[in-house]
Amino acid sequence: MKDRVELESGYYAPGACDLQAFLEIVQRKTRAADVPQATDIQKNVPIYDMKAIRGVLDSSDERSVLLQEWANILLTGPGVLVLAGAYQQTDVLDQATEIYEAIIAEEKQANGAGGDHFATAGANDRIWNSLQKLCDRAPEVYLDYFSNASVAAVCEAWLGPGFQMTAQVNVVYPGGAAQEAHRDYHLGFLTAGQAASYPAHVHMLSPVLTLQGGIAHCDMPVESGPTKLLPFSQTYRPGYTAFRREDFRACFEEHCVQVPLSKGDAIFFNPALFHAAGENRTKDIHRMANLLQISSAFGRAMETVDRSAMCKRLYPMIAAALSEGRLSEDELAAVIACTAEGYAFPTNLDSDPPIGGLAPETQAAFFARALKEGMDAESFAHRIDAMDAKRQA
Repeated sequence: MKDRVELESGYYAPGACDLQAFLEIVQRKTRAADVPQATDIQKNVPIYDMKAIRGVLDSSDERSVLLQEWANILLTGPGVLVLAGAYQQTDVLDQATEIYEAIIAEEKQANGAGGDHFATAGANDRIWNSLQKLCDRAPEVYLDYFSNASVAAVCEAWLGPGFQMTAQVNVVYPGGAAQEAHRDYHLGFLTAGQAASYPAHVHMLSPVLTLQGGIAHCDMPVESGPTKLLPFSQTYRPGYTAFRREDFRACFEEHCVQVPLSKGDAIFFNPALFHAAGENRTKDIHRMANLLQISSAFGRAMETVDRSAMCKRLYPMIAAALSEGRLSEDELAAVIACTAEGYAFPTNLDSDPPIGGLAPETQAAFFARALKEGMDAESFAHRIDAMDAKRQA
């Protein structure tokens, strides 16, 4: 579908987003004929009983058909699916939960409340990089946890082989407030103005480079606040610039759905789907999910480049050129873009948290700020080294 904003400018300005067009999209219905291997459809969300269809993954021909079905759901269908009983033996989840709870207690004692992307610090507990921390703390539990063929199959369906797994545990306590509607990584972590500066085709590309998922570590009835979802909203192309608008968020709240999850279920959705964690209205459920952020193997540059060394080498020369009037603003922006890291991720969110925004300051943004503030070369180099140290796992 071509939309007016793309045809006119090739960019998606927040003010040009069409709420009526968005509303027409999210009022679509999931048809049983489009998800023939689903065992149920709840509120437009296809549910797959993995106990019933697990054998399909063992047959190459049947596996390909199922993975294509999942890919179609994520791309042009409702944008979300649930694997009921993805973990049929939930003992490993209980073991992991004990480890995660110990990590939360230790980190809170050491560091206090950390930053979060779309929730108020202290309203929940978060373990950044729960993937590596579980592997370091209990490799035998990690082995049982991440040798899950059903989870891997969904990742492969969307991203192909060679995907890169990351994970972050999130615990929302009774009374924990709901998040605001948002889209996710990559463009979802930028401001509306930053997102609007990327051409329309990048808005189409970004969602096929990542996949969002969550593993339920406890039963999650609707009153405990499982993720609020707006099926089909990922197909609205200007959504990365629209989701912060109050009228789009109001539309989300009016039309979003929630599906209950049982311990051992897994949910996966297109990162461009409008979604938000729900309010935990219970008195006794500590809603724990291991949130999966899976990236394409192709989301990397071809060469390894030591950009920090380049920045430190170049900074005094650029400062001198600016003082002598030999660089225009456009030329300065160009050389910084070619030299410094222009995106904040990947990073270590324990030591480099998104406090004060959705992402830490980028190397490129710091480079420009340092020049504007007249920072000397030695201080600049020390700060670059400190930024690098904070990013290490």
